[in-house]
Amino acid sequence: MRRVWIGLTYAVFTILLIIPLSRIAVGAFEHGLDGFATALLRPEALHALMMTGLIVIVVTFLNGLFGIMMALYLVRATWLSRKLKGVLNSIVDLPYAVSPVIGGLMIVLLLGPDSIIGGFFEGIGFKVVYAFPGMVIATLFVTFPLMVREVMPVLQEIGEDQEQAAATLGAYGWTTFAKVTWPSIRWAVVYGIVLTVARSLGEFGAVLVVSGNIMNHTQTATTLVYQDVENFNVAAANGVALVLAAFSVGLLLVMEWAKKRKGVH
Repeated sequence: MRRVWIGLTYAVFTILLIIPLSRIAVGAFEHGLDGFATALLRPEALHALMMTGLIVIVVTFLNGLFGIMMALYLVRATWLSRKLKGVLNSIVDLPYAVSPVIGGLMIVLLLGPDSIIGGFFEGIGFKVVYAFPGMVIATLFVTFPLMVREVMPVLQEIGEDQEQAAATLGAYGWTTFAKVTWPSIRWAVVYGIVLTVARSLGEFGAVLVVSGNIMNHTQTATTLVYQDVENFNVAAANGVALVLAAFSVGLLLVMEWAKKRKGVH
């Protein structure tokens, strides 16, 4: 019976991952190496990949900064009531419960040109929706829980004894964080960064709604793949998708390396 379940696991793994990835790889080189290079070197592909890279960098930085802060507040802040922490916990988990498309629509309704806030920013010449800031906000919305949920369990596990001892000895908040807290959570932060990058690379729904998918302006790699498929340019879509898949595999390897460095097997 055990062998049957192992065989079924491998079969599902092959059907859901190996075969589709192999099909993408074969389709990317349908017209040879020159066709693959042409698909990636198109002006719209270069712009989409560059836009995706910029979003990943900005979102990873913001998610790391605010995710660690939120985790510290939810675990360590004594000035927050239990009810308020419960509300904040629910807000953190909101992207898990809400479709990214709905999240993108919420951002459009809140910050779009027809809204009060969006209209104000438009009036001072700062465009949010259908521009780079809106795409960052949409991606940050769907990735925000990743860092918080990686760091919180570690903070709860290590407790507060060492931090309180450092404070008793006269260490300031930043010193305590750098010397005591950070060494304990750094690998959780690494995991959170890897997950954030992977999720940012693959985000589609929220970004599609917020960006408008304007070629050479607000188009990301995933929305370019969608457009190529819609235009029956499947070989080019496979080429861009293969690049994204290669990055994802690389991130998995980084995750495994981080686990080995931490001593987790």
